[in-house]
Amino acid sequence: MKRVLLASPRGYCAGVERAVDTVEKLLDLHGPPVYVRKQIVHNAHVVRDLEARGAIFVDDEREVPEGETVVLSAHGVAPSVYRNAEERLLNTIDATCPLVTKVHVQARRYAADGYTILLIGHAGHEEVVGTMGEASESTILVQSIADAEALDLPPDARVAYITQTTLSVDETGEIITALRRRFPHIRAPKKEDICYATSNRQWAVKDLLEEVDLLLVIGSGNSSNSNRLVEVARANGVASHLIDDETDIDEAWLEGVETVGLTSGASAPEKLVDRVCDWFRARGVGDISAHRVVDEDVEFRLPVELRRELALAEAQP
Repeated sequence: MKRVLLASPRGYCAGVERAVDTVEKLLDLHGPPVYVRKQIVHNAHVVRDLEARGAIFVDDEREVPEGETVVLSAHGVAPSVYRNAEERLLNTIDATCPLVTKVHVQARRYAADGYTILLIGHAGHEEVVGTMGEASESTILVQSIADAEALDLPPDARVAYITQTTLSVDETGEIITALRRRFPHIRAPKKEDICYATSNRQWAVKDLLEEVDLLLVIGSGNSSNSNRLVEVARANGVASHLIDDETDIDEAWLEGVETVGLTSGASAPEKLVDRVCDWFRARGVGDISAHRVVDEDVEFRLPVELRRELALAEAQP
């Protein structure tokens, strides 16, 4: 084991940074508790850190005491969640990633125009649940090429597709190709729905693979984009493992390995990368460097509800 190469870009995307900042600023502003519906982002370390500061994570908005503040996670929610929150007089702060919101808007428009919506994504993922809730009667979930081939719709059906934002670029492309073959007039988003950060992290991994014998991906098991990074490496013949942090590393993985590639999913904080690098340094690996340095300059403004609260707080004498 001689060196570690760091993929770039990696780690937090703009949507995750915005969501985590939202909870932290609310805790600064009001103190605990701040309720959060579901995990704010899919990372166990982030959730534990926020819990330690006083955030309370709930599975359902109806668990939040009436009149309290609730933050909606970055993954987006169905319209029914907003209605439930309103009935409970909750102060709702919507931390949905703007790129997920874009997909929700597309779903509503396609449904209003009378299209059958083919949603490419993974069943049960929170983002998919929220998106399907926008037009459940008009939406069919497509998880694979086999699903695309099995669709019981006429070739001239009015259909449109949208996708989950955290999918494999390559696999999604294959599913879209199958849909276009079956439905030549299918409507497509003007810009692909897979988010810039998911795409960039997959491209960075592909760029790294020729130089490494093993790829470690820092991310939690329920993180879709992190799992896709593991799949990208394995699909290209490189062994890869998903780890929450350095304690998950099995030293047996390193037998016969000269170079380890290291990346992190879009919901994994950079401090976890630092910890893994320290783990390797403690075992005598001195050559730890970035493969390439690619900066992402995307930023999203804080939710409008929070911006109002911050402005009011600043205006107080």
